[in-house]
Amino acid sequence: MFLLRLALFLGAILPVFSKLLTNPSQLPKSQYDFVIVGAGAAGGVLANRLTENPNFSVLVIEAGVTNCIRNEDQLATIVPFLAPSIEPQSAITWNFTTVPQKGLNDRVLSYSRGRILGGSTSINFLTYNRGSDDEYDRLAILTEDKGWSSDSIQKYYLKSSRIVKPPGKSSVGDVDSKAHGNGPVQISLPAFSLPLDSLVVKASKLLGGRFSYNLDLQSGDSVGFSLAQSAVDSTGKRSSSATAYIQPALSRKNLDILIQTQVTRLISSGTTKNGPLINKVEFAQSAKGLNQRTAKKFTVTAKNEVILSAGSINTPQILLLSGIGNKTTLATMGIKALVDLPDVGQHLQDHPILSNYFNVSSNTTWDNVLRDPAVAGADLTQWNTTGQGLFANAPGSSLGFVRLPENSTIFETFPDPSAGPLSGNMEMIFADGFAATVSPQPPTGNFITVNTAVVSPASRGSITLASTDPFAFPNIDPAFMTSPFDVFAMTQVVKDVRQFLSSSPFKGFIASPFGEMGAAQTDDQIAAAAKDGVVTIWHPTSTARMSPKGASWGVVDSDLLVKGVCGLRVVDASVFPNIPAAHTTGPVYIVAERAADLIKAAWS
Repeated sequence: MFLLRLALFLGAILPVFSKLLTNPSQLPKSQYDFVIVGAGAAGGVLANRLTENPNFSVLVIEAGVTNCIRNEDQLATIVPFLAPSIEPQSAITWNFTTVPQKGLNDRVLSYSRGRILGGSTSINFLTYNRGSDDEYDRLAILTEDKGWSSDSIQKYYLKSSRIVKPPGKSSVGDVDSKAHGNGPVQISLPAFSLPLDSLVVKASKLLGGRFSYNLDLQSGDSVGFSLAQSAVDSTGKRSSSATAYIQPALSRKNLDILIQTQVTRLISSGTTKNGPLINKVEFAQSAKGLNQRTAKKFTVTAKNEVILSAGSINTPQILLLSGIGNKTTLATMGIKALVDLPDVGQHLQDHPILSNYFNVSSNTTWDNVLRDPAVAGADLTQWNTTGQGLFANAPGSSLGFVRLPENSTIFETFPDPSAGPLSGNMEMIFADGFAATVSPQPPTGNFITVNTAVVSPASRGSITLASTDPFAFPNIDPAFMTSPFDVFAMTQVVKDVRQFLSSSPFKGFIASPFGEMGAAQTDDQIAAAAKDGVVTIWHPTSTARMSPKGASWGVVDSDLLVKGVCGLRVVDASVFPNIPAAHTTGPVYIVAERAADLIKAAWS
């Protein structure tokens, strides 16, 4: 809480960078070539790439309340180390919660999504992965579209990001330069060297096998251990969709961005040979206590396309409110179906994550930074002055993706849900202190945290309407740990962490396991403790999944056009048929870059 208060105080005194439209009455016109719903990872890419063509007029509608393109009025969105201080329930998040999770002892979880320019790229924990080649080759097979293969998307990965020198360092660091491009999103290695990170690298090089070292997880092979690459620029600040894509496009006369405004539904103005024409967007500005009956509504027309980039929660909600979904379920809500698409809102996937704590003999961890305002203030001053030091680091600065042992008994009853041997089943993220999730930070002691995640989960959940009021949140059910496969994988990776930390590089450093998970020994005890400790890493995907053209399942085709209607496309994480075994921002950037080319080709 101290870091959050300090961040808010300093953020309040920083200057505002630019003005954006904050009221629908300020819109200069009622028709644009393209209307993009959402200014997150994908929406930012599209706003930038489509307005490269001066003949295209583009409107972006964003629900976020901040009117500062670089979000300087929200310091915790800029300083990498402060990312965990952004509360899931805040002015710049959607304040979602899940329904009770049956696989987690009916716990209700906060479900943070960014309600700010840049969307969740402005509030996430900054870890960057593009995903393995296997992820995209599987996508190409599932969609019957070679344009999604690893060879085909390589140019879009290279177009979206670039590796930069960390602040205070003389070089980029240990990476494979051939694995990086020249895009606007800046990626860097940790600016501040921590003892834990060097131990992780030493242990992976020593152990090999399932714990092998991988110089660069962006190489197409995403299995192995490495220093984390994070969306931190060369000055020590967060590099987001807002800073990398939206800010450079603001000076273009063919781009308007309307914030503080929520899309309530999409409207059809007629019928074509390809189905209802979706070319009108309805929106309103909400306030406390406001609902669909009292909000003043506005509409704008898209001459070419409406593009939903509202994310895996809001995109299916908007589709359902617009009559695009399961016609039987819509009828029970009193919504007339425009097109029957039963997959809308279904197949929700996310990465469950669990904190494993260990007492350590070192006094160099950043536990005292979280406890002592004077220490935190000094570190923040260093960052504010030079862009360097601990606060230029993302919360996790080393990580590893691992696969289940090939002889795992779970494979006798479950197929491997991963994309292939180049993708992990599980992930370990190392933090050089007590990273509080469910348990509060102890008042004394030094700790490390190893967060374990199941990155190729078999559990499937859903997004459904709780109300026809567009300002009411939908029912969010990630169905965490409801598949025995996920329980097995989480149990295995907890044991993997213990094996990894028992290697010789950690001798004299690890003192003892800590907490409920630390006390669990048998598989059953570990699985039981996980039910009390698992939370979300906030990577929802697959609620408007992609499928082949002509297929009866899915929501969008391989060109990301919504099936059964005309004039509507979805470009965000909801289109992945399977969740990537990666932190999802990188894959979304890739999808959006390719989508921009598809759209340009369709309308040029």
